[in-house]
Parts: sequence; structure tokens; C-alpha cells
Amino acid sequence: MSRLPPDVDTRPTDEPQASTPAPTQDNSVRGGTLYVVATPIGNLGDLSPRARDVLAGVDRIAAEDTRTTGVLLSHFGLRRPLVALHEHNEDRIAEQLIAAVLRGETLALVSDAGTPLVSDPGYALVRQARAQGVTVQAVPGPCAVIAALSISGLPTDRFCFAGFLPPKSNARRARFAEFLHEARTVVVYESSHRIGDSLADLVAVLGPERRICVARELTKRFEESHTASAAEVLAWHAADTHRSLGEFVIVIEGAAAASDDVNAERVLRLLLAELSPSRAARVAADITGASRKQLYEVALRLGSATQRNDENEDNSEP
Repeated sequence: MSRLPPDVDTRPTDEPQASTPAPTQDNSVRGGTLYVVATPIGNLGDLSPRARDVLAGVDRIAAEDTRTTGVLLSHFGLRRPLVALHEHNEDRIAEQLIAAVLRGETLALVSDAGTPLVSDPGYALVRQARAQGVTVQAVPGPCAVIAALSISGLPTDRFCFAGFLPPKSNARRARFAEFLHEARTVVVYESSHRIGDSLADLVAVLGPERRICVARELTKRFEESHTASAAEVLAWHAADTHRSLGEFVIVIEGAAAASDDVNAERVLRLLLAELSPSRAARVAADITGASRKQLYEVALRLGSATQRNDENEDNSEP
């Protein structure tokens, strides 16, 4: 009988094998670095171990609201110096914060919830850091855009994020008009006191059949989401007053391939509620591919008709 070489393992295959330890990661902070740290959007258990290590080790934390971040740090038993960085002071203090990092300090950037810069402050700071050659590292984690997209049941292979919707209806409808022929899935944010009006505007502009998902209070106790046609989601929202509470993400399915018969005049009418005829014609042409000159002529005609209607209303009997 031939003998096996001495380095051949002859143990039965179902016997437990010794595993090779996974390489450990070095989560220590490094001097002269700006860390962009994602924090929980609701459930505090979503703060990653690495994020906790970074927040514990940096010299300072730039926070959108120091009170909110103070509560987060206290929950995890952390105490670090905090400096407020928000939309009203970011341009002014970014330079001095980066100067400190250039001297070897470490700085973490956080927002009140989620990933900084995604509809939150931080752009001016990161831009300044890049311009000065500072090392910038991401500490990834929660993000409401990605969370809502992942549970929506709508296409995720191509999408765009359009931030918060405008507060006024005319501007909001003009924004929705930009999505009429957008083939990618679109994600937007909305507040609790405008969600109902925004869903109604969405139905009016994009049509009742466009599929959407509304997600509210993501990762929180009363998290809720619903995916259906726009008209069905509007009815679902109106059926329960509690569905107007919280913070909202709207995920909008992309438009089907545009046909040659694009309703440019419908887009134009929506834009004219907010823009001048020339501007409305230019934007409508960009959206639909129709002739800008022809759309401008239509805009002038529509504008004249609106003016006559207004004059008739002013001269009518009380």
C-alpha cells in the first residue's frame, strides 16, 4: 500500500477544522484627519462599533446641534468637546476647524441623524478640507435615502436623490414636473406638516398611477411604509391621522420610456404657475425635448388667457 505524503490531512471531512482568524481592523484615529461619521436616524443600536471608536477618540466633534449630539454621546458614555457647525455658521468656521486639523488635530463631523452632507450641513467643511489637502475618511452607516430605497420594492439599480421638496405648492409642482420623464427612481424628503399636500401635488403632476413608496419614522418605534400607486398611497395616508406624524421619505418610480407624443403643454402649464414665460418655456423644452420657440409662443398665449380671466373675475358682480 502506498503511503500518503506527510503533509496530507487525513482527518474526516466532517471534523471541525481550525479556522484562520479574520484580520483585525485598526479603528484608532489618526492625527490630521477629518472623519465624516454617520449616526443613527432613530434606533441607537445602529451606531457602528467603528463610529463609536472614532467619536471616542477624536479631539473635537463638529455637530449640527450640540445638544442632540450630546444626548447621543451620553447614551454611549462618551464625553468629547463639541463645536456647533450648521448652515448659518459653516462657511465662517470651516477654515479655522481645518486649520486645527492641519496642525495635527482630529475632527469628526456628524449631523443630527444619518450621514452628514445628505440634506445636512458639512459640504463647506469637507470642501475646505479637500482644498487644503486634509485626509478625509468616511465612517459609513445609516442614511434615510438608502434605507427607504432598500425597502420600497421599486427599482434600485439607478436612482437620484432630490433632497427636500419646496415648501410652496407651485414650486413643489414645478419640481415634480422635472420628474415627469425621469427614468431613474427618485428619492425626496418631506416634513410632517406638508406630507399630505405634497402627495396631492404628486398625484396632480405625475398622475395617479405612478408607483411610489412613502416611508416614515425609519428605524423608530412607529416605522411605517407603504408602496402602491400614487393615488392609493394618498388615500392610505389620509385614512389615519397618525400617518402625518414623523419624518418622511418618498420614493418615486421612474417614468416609462417617453413616447414621441409628450404632453409638453401640460408641463408648461405647471411651470407657468411659478416661472416667467421665457423661463418656463426653457425648462419645459429641457424636460420634454420640444421646441423652445414653440413652447414660448404657447406660454405667451396661456399667459394672455390667464390675464383675461383675472380681469373678468375682477370686473364681475360681487
